[in-house]
Amino acid sequence: MFARPFIDSVDFARNGKELRGETGLAELSRLVDMLARTDGMLTYVVSGYREGDSDMLKVSLQGTCIMRCQRCLGEMAYPVEMVSRLLLLPADRLDEVEDDDEVDAIEAESRLDVIALIEEELLLGLPFAPRHPDGECTPTTNGLQQKASPFAVLAGLKK
Repeated sequence: MFARPFIDSVDFARNGKELRGETGLAELSRLVDMLARTDGMLTYVVSGYREGDSDMLKVSLQGTCIMRCQRCLGEMAYPVEMVSRLLLLPADRLDEVEDDDEVDAIEAESRLDVIALIEEELLLGLPFAPRHPDGECTPTTNGLQQKASPFAVLAGLKK
């Protein structure tokens, strides 16, 4: 187990720094309940930059989450390819951009937990009710007995 990376978000952005790494999905405690299996790794790149007078972070995530299909309850691989751009603002200015759908803003912190940031972005980007594409679900009985259709029984009596 490695130490969690922390950054001074404003300094990170103003100096154009970049942090690359991997984290196990099992390490993301808030995400675990959404997954069917917690094996697997998530690769991340956090880059700081300035856009005009604004300090920004770019968070890129890649990996695969094994989620539970809400239609058939089977496992499904959900590929993660996300890029988020985040505006860094003091806590008292966060209300200014809440209504703006084009910009996501986070509080500028002198000790920003990178893994917590990655987990938050992943939680926001994953589907609420993941499902296989139409026609790909395999019905499962999970030990339940399938009853014969009453119409199939009637069709058998007709012969």
